[in-house]
Amino acid sequence: MTAPLTVLVTGATSGFGEATAERFARDGTRLIVAGRRADRLEELARRLSPHAPIHPLPLDVRDRVAVERALSSLPAGFAEVDVLVNNAGLALGLEPAHRASLDEWEQMIDTNNRGLVVMTRILLPGMVERGRGHVVNVGSVAGTYPYPGGNVYGATKAFVHQFSLNLRADLVGSGVRVTCVEPGMADTEFSLVRLKDAERARAVYQGVTALGADDVADAIHWAVTRPPHVNVNVIELMAEQQAFSPFTVKRRT
Repeated sequence: MTAPLTVLVTGATSGFGEATAERFARDGTRLIVAGRRADRLEELARRLSPHAPIHPLPLDVRDRVAVERALSSLPAGFAEVDVLVNNAGLALGLEPAHRASLDEWEQMIDTNNRGLVVMTRILLPGMVERGRGHVVNVGSVAGTYPYPGGNVYGATKAFVHQFSLNLRADLVGSGVRVTCVEPGMADTEFSLVRLKDAERARAVYQGVTALGADDVADAIHWAVTRPPHVNVNVIELMAEQQAFSPFTVKRRT
């Protein structure tokens, strides 16, 4: 990197987002950390401010008006975003499609897809105008490998994958890079949010050395810090103890 970057990370109050902010802070990178939980943002800003300039941005990416207002009024020094890490996202529920909550489906679509495209569309013109930039979208292996109960969550992450590739097609030669980072099983707050039960969430990772948030943050940081002529299209990473599921065959007795 020839000059300090300004990096905006959504969903920065926990998990991959928090770890990504911490990783870039070690470089002294200017950081905008966005998330819904203002108290956690303030704590993160206090912790990272000795290492890097940081601007906490309380924000729900599902609220387009709020996003437009916030991004149009960033303070001097933070207004030109070089790297957007679209990390905000969630999974809710594991019920089969015919029993799943429509409210939860809509919340996943609004966060994982609508919020991501709004953030991207607002910041992208400035990157193209400056002839530099990087959009990093956090997808999931669930967008490639289906599993029972994954239904809409997996579909939202398939959207993230395809949207990333289509951005690349639009932006080729512009100086703006696009990467989709697709983690597998990771021990963060993911399962607690999904299952709303601490004991069930802990059981997901029992006997498995899963990915950690730092592993995913390292992958994001690596992609962003490649030379400007190198675009890392997709990174798929899993724990060594995880692989692909066999085809399901439901036999009648």
